[in-house]
Formats: sequence, structure tokens, C-alpha cells
Amino acid sequence: MRYGEVTALDGLSLDVAQGTITAVLGPNGAGKTTLLETCEGYRTAQDGQVRVLALDPRKQHRLLVPRIGVMLQDGGAWSGVRAEEMLRHIAALHAHPVDAGPLLDRLGLASCGRTPYRRLSGGERQRLGLAMALVGRPDLVFVDEPTAGLDPRARRTTWELLRELREDGVTVVLTTHYMDEAEQLADQIFVIDHGRLVASGPPAELTADGRSLEDVFLDLTAREAGG
Repeated sequence: MRYGEVTALDGLSLDVAQGTITAVLGPNGAGKTTLLETCEGYRTAQDGQVRVLALDPRKQHRLLVPRIGVMLQDGGAWSGVRAEEMLRHIAALHAHPVDAGPLLDRLGLASCGRTPYRRLSGGERQRLGLAMALVGRPDLVFVDEPTAGLDPRARRTTWELLRELREDGVTVVLTTHYMDEAEQLADQIFVIDHGRLVASGPPAELTADGRSLEDVFLDLTAREAGG
């Protein structure tokens, strides 16, 4: 994937196993969001091949959309729509959605269900975005920075929900800047920089030499920047 002279994804190759939580790590501008948007079918790869749930995310987008949930890094709802109204609208687009009420309760949104989206706090918008991604009972969930701006309680609730999804056989792909989040949640980690894969493996494997995941990440990305 190129934007003018900038190569956002450069020969990137990776596989995500079903029923796992996979974390994609990288500094700002590494290509993480472009990767997710390409897999979600919102961007077209200029070279190579992309398959998500055995489908081409662009050519077979209409078949893919009902099977995936997408939590955007920002936005995804109309400015004046009420939180509960937005979630119920998304639920109505799916054949077998979960009950919106309990999901709002679980994510601490029941008290602001009638609040317009533009008046929600940053953390409330994050939690609503997660609810919108989950309400359709997806087989695969893409979550971009799911806990950015959340308080510790909301962050823990989000972690619990993602683990429960994995236990139910749902595949989760997330990006995060929080190394502890990746280490606690992920079965597999991919570190990318300048659009290239620079390391991959389970958290325990990447930190087998006794270093923290943050130290490993900083070393890998510094090496890539110098190379």
C-alpha cells in the first residue's frame, strides 16, 4: 500500500489463527491502521493478496461485513444520535444480534444511553464503539486502540470482554500502544514498523531473554529506524 511516495505496507505477510487474540504493535505511522482498514475492506491493496475468513475483503465485502465487527479509532456514529439509539440501529443490521441493553450495562453506558454522541466523553465514545463492534455477534473483531482514554475500571471490563470473546471462539485483532495490554491479552504479537514485519511470536517468546515487552519493542523499532 502506497500513498504517493510513502509506502504504508511493504511486503507485509502474516496469518492470524482462528479463536485467538492477536496484537499488532508499532509506532505511530507504522502502518497498523492501514493494515486493519485493508483487512476490513475499506482500502484496496495495491499488490499482494488479502483473505479474511477465506474471503476477499474488497470483492466479497458484502459477504464479509455481516461476519466482522469493527471498532474504529475514532468516530463511527452520527453527531446527534443517542448512544442507545445508535447501538440498536447497528444491532438491527444483523440477523442475530446480542441484546443491546445488557451490553450497554456491561460497558457502563446505561446511564448515558439517551445522551447524544457529541456530548459523550472520550471514554464513553470508546466504549460505545466497542459495543457497536460486538453487538452483531461477529466471528472476527478488529479493535483499533480499544482502551485509549479509558479509566482503569473500564479498561479492565474491556479486557474481560475480549477474553470472553476468545473463549467463545471469536477471533480478535487489536492494535494498542499499551505494552502491558498486549502482554496480558495476546496469544500472538506482530510488531511492524515502516510497513514491514520486524518480529512476531507469543509474548512469552518475545520476552524469553528476560526483557520487558516494552524494551523489546523499543529495541526493534529503534533498529528499524536506524536500518
